[in-house]
Order: sequence, then C-alpha cells, then structure tokens
Amino acid sequence: MKDLDALIASMRPELQPGVYVFASLPHDAPLTGAGIVATFREREGLTVVMEEEAAKAAGIAPLFRAAWITLTVQSDLDAVGLTAAFARALGEAGISCNVMAAAYHDHIFVPADDATRAMNALLALQHRH
Repeated sequence: MKDLDALIASMRPELQPGVYVFASLPHDAPLTGAGIVATFREREGLTVVMEEEAAKAAGIAPLFRAAWITLTVQSDLDAVGLTAAFARALGEAGISCNVMAAAYHDHIFVPADDATRAMNALLALQHRH
C-alpha cells in the first residue's frame, strides 16, 4: 500500500510484549540469535536490538531501553510520508523514536517508559485519518 492517508488510517500500531535494548558489539562477536530481533552492521560495530533479559543473561550492556511498536499495516518500502507522519506525531508528544523498516511492516522503538504515551499518540494519529 502506498496511499498515505490510507496507510495512516489503517496502520494499527501493536505494542510488542517486553523490553528491548539496543547494544553495540564488536564485528567478530559470536551471536547465538537468542533474543535478537534486528542487527545492523556499522563501521564502529554491530548494532543489535534484542530482548532485555537475553542481553542481561549474555552480559551485554544496553545503550537504549525500548518498547517495540509494530505498525501492522503492510506498507510498501517505497511509500512516501508514513515515517514522517508518525515521527511528527511522536515528536509533538515529546517522544523519541528509532525506526526500522522491514519487508512488510514498520517497527518503532521508543523509550520503554514512554510506551503507553507513544501508543496513544499513534492511535490518535490513526483516528484523525
């Protein structure tokens, strides 16, 4: 789907259970996959997003504690404006967001303590469209 108004009206944010952390590991760090939901290779190291309990068990220091919200609408990777719309709504609520677009859905990571406020801001945006 590419139509911005239709995307926003049907984005259906869903809060995933648990707390997730962003961490940076050396490029050669062994990864078992336990609790890892995303990785991104940067020049400085391997960024991982993983379940907080799995990070604790592995002795991995978190850089950021987050709640994970999935927009369950299936959006095209080349759709224009959706990220800007929800980032603006969260920004107006004073909530930072880290966004990952996957093949079928957008995933938003917000500060763990702001999960409820973030969901309310996203639902309000959805209902305005």
